[in-house]
Amino acid sequence: MEFGECSSGSNSSSSNEVWAKLVPSDSRYSDVEIRSNEMVICSEITSSSLEKHELCKITRNSDQSSAMMQNKSSNTILVDEATVQNEDDVVINCGSEIIPGPAREGYLSYRFKLMPRESFTRWLKVSIDAEHAKCSICLSVWHDVVTVAPCLHNFCNGCFSEWLRRSQERHASVLCPQCRAVVQFVGRNHFLHSIEEDVLQADSSLKRSDEEIILLDSYASIKSNLIIQTGKKRRRKRPHSILDTENEVADFPCPQCGTEYSGFYCNQNTIHVQCQACGGMMPSRADIGVPQHCLGCDRVFCGAYWHAQGVSSSDTHSICSHENFKPISEHAVSRIPFLAHEKNRHEQDITEMCIGQMGKTLQDVISDWIGKLNNREIDRTRMPLNHAEMITVGTHVCNDCYDKLISFLLYWFRISLPKYLLPPEAANREDCWYGYACRTQHHNEDHARKRNHVCRPTRGNHA
Repeated sequence: MEFGECSSGSNSSSSNEVWAKLVPSDSRYSDVEIRSNEMVICSEITSSSLEKHELCKITRNSDQSSAMMQNKSSNTILVDEATVQNEDDVVINCGSEIIPGPAREGYLSYRFKLMPRESFTRWLKVSIDAEHAKCSICLSVWHDVVTVAPCLHNFCNGCFSEWLRRSQERHASVLCPQCRAVVQFVGRNHFLHSIEEDVLQADSSLKRSDEEIILLDSYASIKSNLIIQTGKKRRRKRPHSILDTENEVADFPCPQCGTEYSGFYCNQNTIHVQCQACGGMMPSRADIGVPQHCLGCDRVFCGAYWHAQGVSSSDTHSICSHENFKPISEHAVSRIPFLAHEKNRHEQDITEMCIGQMGKTLQDVISDWIGKLNNREIDRTRMPLNHAEMITVGTHVCNDCYDKLISFLLYWFRISLPKYLLPPEAANREDCWYGYACRTQHHNEDHARKRNHVCRPTRGNHA
């Protein structure tokens, strides 16, 4: 079954601008261009038939970075492997997979692709006194700046981490070093980090020595947003009752607040972090062997921690699945990630054909290359993960970082393949001068198909 444009909504604006496409998995079929803010997509029974049936309606969301899809057909539709019944709505993002039927077999799948918008950058010149960009603890320009709340004062990560550690050892509450207000929250400030860099670039005399930066980084312990509890809380020996009031639940932000699990319960000095996946809280603990941060992106995930503590989800506390955050060796992959080969679907198709011709599955290939990665047989320079040199087969990573890792390994798989193992039409292509860094491949389908982009750049900034 093939998609085709059917009609535009009468109350929607339409222009010549293509703001999104439905890109078929089979390159023999045409892309479906979406120009109006609301468009009904139809299915063509045959290529020569005039008979069409409404399949779905795609409506552009106000944030212009996603869309709402409504199933208009009598059958279920699969969106990112989730079923969408007749007249049901679902949010689709760039990269969402849409299958116009209840099963993958027998249906042509499509990828929803948002087109890059022309951006008009307006530069604003901001004057800032370097004195206002200094940490009140070390009296130097911030390094890896963090902001505390509710007073919103800013400090070096290493400076405040050490202040936090000493305050917890000696006092019931953590006070701001600058105004002495009780600190309830601290997190890294990425916006001020860019200002910090601009200040140092403008006046190199304000830069610290390499030794001082290394020392500060060794103290730094704030990787994500931290919730800092204050005051004394009573210890409870029994699990929370379902009849507890909302105020009482607010006093116990995580299951170990007032209730002991695996020999640990939170006290008045316990710092909490918020899970990126479920929004739930857990105590920040560096004294156990269970990771709480994804090493690839430094975001917080609670699944591994609560799984190790033997705590399951409840009505009063959010706890995410162990599947969201686990060792690389326990992840599985069944399809090539949308991010692979810089989102070039032609290169993704070629990689998929190569794997099939070798008589292997994608999981077989990835397992082989994860082994090479673990044995340090691969150059990690371009690995799109934080702390790349520390990644091993036992490293806990989130699903997003695992997709990035798979995309990185598929690049190495492809460039290591002899040309005779490539499909003939792919083996005869010339390399693009700009290789994987080519920007033209993202908006020129003909160029993306006719040139090999799984190669190193020979021109440009990346050469």
